[in-house]
Amino acid sequence: MTITIRLAVRDWDYFTPLALGDIKPKGFTLAIDRVGTLPDDLAHSPHYDAGEVSFSRYAQSRARGDESLLALPHFLMRGFRQRCILTTEDSPLTELSQLAGKRIGVTGWQDSGNTWTRALLRREGVETEDAYWYAGRLTEAHPIVDRLGKFGQPGRIEAAPGEQPLITLLKNGGLDAIFTPFMPDGYFSGHSGLRQLQRDFRQAELEYFHAVGYNPGMHVLGIKPEIAEAHPWLPEALSEVIDQSYAMWMNKRIKYADTTPWLLDDLRRTALDLPANWNDNGFEVNKVMIADFARELHAQKITEECLTPQALFPWSCR
Repeated sequence: MTITIRLAVRDWDYFTPLALGDIKPKGFTLAIDRVGTLPDDLAHSPHYDAGEVSFSRYAQSRARGDESLLALPHFLMRGFRQRCILTTEDSPLTELSQLAGKRIGVTGWQDSGNTWTRALLRREGVETEDAYWYAGRLTEAHPIVDRLGKFGQPGRIEAAPGEQPLITLLKNGGLDAIFTPFMPDGYFSGHSGLRQLQRDFRQAELEYFHAVGYNPGMHVLGIKPEIAEAHPWLPEALSEVIDQSYAMWMNKRIKYADTTPWLLDDLRRTALDLPANWNDNGFEVNKVMIADFARELHAQKITEECLTPQALFPWSCR
């Protein structure tokens, strides 16, 4: 009997060939559930067998000795973080080093993306204790939830005053900058009053890539270990079929490059500026990035132990 894997992922466009059946798994059936919010506890979910999980939260569970979830070094979400630092259009701030002593809003302290963004500041000599941090919802449309966890520090890392949205605080002068993985509604209207702190953030990201050699990973592919033990071939097969879907989708982007007026130019510039394997999955090709992230988690006191890449992805380096 063919096994069915119930997969929870965000609505990434490269899953389209899989969702439409243009790419079909071999040896198993894949039921894709596109979710707006990732499952809180995939390991014990009665609804899913595998899915997209936060790299940070997965690493934290591993650091606690929790082996209830197995993850592969397949990065379903990657992204440079220079673009994720916003300020107001009239702000005098243009360099990361200028954030020393400033008030910074974050949408979640332990989030993978914000961990990577704080790593950018650390590269410029701005440590956590060199700024004032406020965690909160990005806009009024987002829910009021605990975004600090156990990482709050009175006077240094606190909840946003009065649970005000970070965008509101930024615009009224209560914050100097904010870290956000996604742009707020209205940002692309041209009249938001907001901008990236580094005006030429693309160039900053390119220089970062040449310095470190990778595009940071935020979310990994998780699967329940009992499924992997029962079907040892399946984790790699799942990873490979997602890669096949991505490859087909990107090939179609080259042909149908009119999604935006200049998508064709962006595809061309990406091919010129980055190596062909910039988005490859797997252990060896991502080993440096995995090690750097583990060191950041430890340096930022999110994990007590500095994990090795092998400890994070034991299945993939057996």
